[in-house]
Amino acid sequence: MKRSLLPTAAAALALSLLAGCEQKTETVDARAPDPMASQLANAAPVELPPAVKATSTFRCKDNTLVYVDFFAGDKLANLRTEKGGTAVSLKAEKAGDPLKADGYSLTGDAKSITLTQPGKPAQSCKA
Repeated sequence: MKRSLLPTAAAALALSLLAGCEQKTETVDARAPDPMASQLANAAPVELPPAVKATSTFRCKDNTLVYVDFFAGDKLANLRTEKGGTAVSLKAEKAGDPLKADGYSLTGDAKSITLTQPGKPAQSCKA
């Protein structure tokens, strides 16, 4: 009887001691802390560029082709005068205003536009 009482008493004592301890789980992370974490947390929100709304190929009155990418928000378009050529970025202050840049002016939508290019008169173009 003495032999069975001693291990039971020892186990009860050990459990009561462990119950008094505050058990916290330790999280181990192998990554170094981010040195820019505070700067990123305080940074201004980033505005994403608008998505392409439509891409059209237009035939103009002088029989030339132009390629236009219209962007969501109606304040930005990319104009190319050659397929695969360098794009000219045309911008407007607010939606509905003519899109302009460096002598270029464009009004219209993905079906028909009026385009003015440097050194050329304004002409209508249809998709």
